[in-house]
Amino acid sequence: MAVEHPVTTPSGDQTRIHNIGYRSYDGPRLGRAYARRSLYSQSLRGAYGLGRSVKSKVLPMLLFVVMCVPAAIMVAVAVATKAKELPLDYTRYAIVMQAVISLYVASQAPQSVSRDLRFKTVPLYFSRPIETADYVRAKFAALASALFILTAAPLLVLYAGALLAKLDFADQTEGFAQGLVSVALLSLLLAGLGLVIAAVTPRRGFGIAAVIAVLTISYGAVSTLQAIADAQGSTGAIPWIGLFSPVTLIDGVQSAFLGAASAAPGGIGPSSAEGAVYVVVCLGLIAACYGLLMRRYKKVGL
Repeated sequence: MAVEHPVTTPSGDQTRIHNIGYRSYDGPRLGRAYARRSLYSQSLRGAYGLGRSVKSKVLPMLLFVVMCVPAAIMVAVAVATKAKELPLDYTRYAIVMQAVISLYVASQAPQSVSRDLRFKTVPLYFSRPIETADYVRAKFAALASALFILTAAPLLVLYAGALLAKLDFADQTEGFAQGLVSVALLSLLLAGLGLVIAAVTPRRGFGIAAVIAVLTISYGAVSTLQAIADAQGSTGAIPWIGLFSPVTLIDGVQSAFLGAASAAPGGIGPSSAEGAVYVVVCLGLIAACYGLLMRRYKKVGL
């Protein structure tokens, strides 16, 4: 005969409902401006390896030292020999060191954007509250600022050394200010070009090779064509050829409006009218780079 067991029901004190949901956030909402500043700061620090591994710091810090050491040597020579002027003008320094600057752009532009593309983290940035324009502006401004630090630091060393050597204060201050304007424009242009090239591919190695190729080949080709034009007596073509390389483009702007000596063969720089074309092309390239980055990241963020 089957035995029926009594059915027991849990008493009231044994039944509980546990609220394991998330508590609503009631802290300060810092918004887009804070997110944009944070991304800018993080990207700028990353351009020098700060906050990253020791290996990531080696190349940017080494390039920074390489940029500053020649300036320190020039200062030492000027002070020791009591020279009447610096061995190199402020506006010429970045042109002479353009290979080091190009290498820095090639190494840090892909680092700034390629990893986000490779690991598909860009849509996470755009979830909220940051938007496409915020991301592009922060990355553009961060790399441009990093380049400005790289190129302005040796000019500051030269300026301090010139004052220690008791060179004319007014002349040195004017030259230093002209050099800062030149490297600021160079920083914006190279940052834009480097980011556009690096944003094409998520592969950092491809980005590095592409940036080096574009900057090096364009400068070498333009310099060669200018030398051929000078040898054939076609000096009128030299300024127009200079429009097709970022470095010679900046050289033309500063030789036309900042009183710098042109690095073109024969020292033939653009006239005032040709210099105006240089300025328009330079600003147009910077604006075009920004537009291309906006278009690229509108697609990536989908």
